[in-house]
Amino acid sequence: MKFAVLVFPGSNCDIDCFKAVEDTIGQEVDYVWHTATDLSAYDAILVPGGFSYGDYLRCGAIAQFAPVMNEVKKAAAAGKYILGICNGFQILTEAGLLPGALLRNSELKFRCHQSALEVVNSATPFTNQYTQGEIINIPIAHGEGNYFCDEATLAQLESNNQIVFRYAAGTNPNGSLGDIAGICNEQGNVVGMMPHPERAIDQLLGSEDGKRMFTSILNAWREQHGAAVNS
Repeated sequence: MKFAVLVFPGSNCDIDCFKAVEDTIGQEVDYVWHTATDLSAYDAILVPGGFSYGDYLRCGAIAQFAPVMNEVKKAAAAGKYILGICNGFQILTEAGLLPGALLRNSELKFRCHQSALEVVNSATPFTNQYTQGEIINIPIAHGEGNYFCDEATLAQLESNNQIVFRYAAGTNPNGSLGDIAGICNEQGNVVGMMPHPERAIDQLLGSEDGKRMFTSILNAWREQHGAAVNS
């Protein structure tokens, strides 16, 4: 399996994502610059956190126009796995690959700490190694993580089981509608989330609960391609 980690001017979690793939599943991974015009060689694309293009205008607003995003849209339509983390989530919503928007945190403060998440949908390619309803510990680091959408979109997300993660009851750090921390598209192959699983792959980092996101992706890819999963 081959991963691409996108790099925009201002990305600062690209190295974290790269090392997470290497350290958790040992698969081939490349950095791919925002000007790239071909992602056909990759099975999974990680859109990392940071401040793409300095977050000018608003988070992800400029990155959506990068040449590589046309290729991300093609990859999503082809069923490849796309994971947007933090600023990556913001970019995916701006690009129309996921519904809704990320607003300023409700208290207008940057939040950086461990966060308890409930696994709401364990049937996605990104969460198949988790248990439905499990509470996991994944850090956050954002100032614009307040997820918002209109009532019709929220109803659709709920009816289609597109809410992947919620902040555990009573722990919502940013005012997100419905405590939403991560969602997927209708097909389930595109996920965006504000918490950082790539920063939770070893107990030395405070948690290794993010490791299973990467093993889930590999497991889903192997099942799709008929390959046996290594124990």
